Parts: sequence; C-alpha cells; structure tokens
Amino acid sequence: MRQIVLDTETTGLEPQQGHRIIEIGCVEMIDRRLSGNNFHQYLQPDREIDAGAIEVHGITNEFLADKPRFADLAADFLDYIRGAELIIHNAPFDVGFLNHELQLMGADSPPIGELCAVIDTLVMAKKMHPGQRNSLDALCKRYDVDNTQRELHGALLDAEILADVYLAMTGGQATLSLEMTRAEGESTGDVDGGIRRLSAGRPALKVVKANAVELELHEARLEAMGEGCIWRKELPVE
Repeated sequence: MRQIVLDTETTGLEPQQGHRIIEIGCVEMIDRRLSGNNFHQYLQPDREIDAGAIEVHGITNEFLADKPRFADLAADFLDYIRGAELIIHNAPFDVGFLNHELQLMGADSPPIGELCAVIDTLVMAKKMHPGQRNSLDALCKRYDVDNTQRELHGALLDAEILADVYLAMTGGQATLSLEMTRAEGESTGDVDGGIRRLSAGRPALKVVKANAVELELHEARLEAMGEGCIWRKELPVE
C-alpha cells in the first residue's frame, strides 16, 4: 500500500481570493513504513504573501523570487502522487488549493480527488476524540510525537510530523521515522527527544506469510469453533 502524507503552505487562506501555494511537502509511506522518497518544493506564487501568513510559516516574497512556478513541476508532482492514498490534515484546504492551481494552468488533469483517495486526519481525530482540540500540535501532545522543531509551520516538516501522528492514530509504529538531517541528507541514527531514529540504510523487515498448510489448519480451527466463532462475524458498518 502506497500512502503520501501531504501538506502545503500558501500566501493566504482563500484560493478564490487569488491566493496561491508556495510550498508543497510530501512524505511517502510503503506498507506503513517511511520510504525516504519524499517530494518537497518551494514555489513562486506571482503575488504578495499576506503578512499574517508570513507570521505562520516564515516564508517571504524575497525567498520565493527565484523559485519555480507550480506549472513548471505540476507533471512531476502529479506523477508522484498518482494512485497513492493521500493523508492530509484538514484535507479540503490543501486539496482545494491544489485543484485551484491545476485550474489556473488549464491542466487536463482530473481533480486531485479523482487521482487519489484522500484521508483527512482532522476528520479522523474528531471522531476519535470528540470535543477535544485536534490541531496537529494537539495530536502530537496526545500521541507523544516530538514536534519541538515546529517553531514555524513548514510543509515538509509538518508532513513528517503528521506521518508519525497518523501511524500512532492507526495502530502505532510512530517511531519508524527516517529522520534526515537537513544539512547532510543522511540518517542521524541516534536518539532525539526520546524517539529512537532508525538508520535509513537498515535492511527491510522480512514479511513471513502463512503457507497453504498453515492456512488449512487455521481454517480447520475456525470450523471447530462452530457458528459462534467471532472471527467469522462481519463487523457492523458505521
């Protein structure tokens, strides 16, 4: 299963008011393990960034002056996410901006929702923790995910943090991060903030599947349990 944890930073809050994407950060997971095959790009939006937005992410107009435009890398980005399951916190915001960018360039590409399945972790969190704060920072605190580096919002950093939060929300493995040093692009392999960072060069875990004989014995065991066997009952659909 291929999943992409995605986040964006923008010039403001509403694409209908002409606001644009200025940063895209994506983290790839294969079978719930971070692969290290990430996508990260700053973008020239051809407009001024709102002062309030700069206070959130710290990205300035001067910094983006020489960066590519969305149209310059749209094909690579769409190839990267196509067919994956996107994991986004407050998905309507990011998907709305991405679809707006596609519309502005007159792309023949279908909307993001038709290219990929989308999981909204904010919706998940509200169902799991009704009546509580479910911002990314609040979820980090709830699931003991280290976010001490998050002084400002950043698309790639937030995607990396959200990947840990999502794994914790859906059954664990939140510490299987491939923490990469931004300066060297290499795995730290040490302990940081109470989380053990594993080496990116470690061998893949071996997956051992049941063979035909084992499956037959398992089936026989379920049959012996009779009609009351709970493992044969379908879960109710919520």
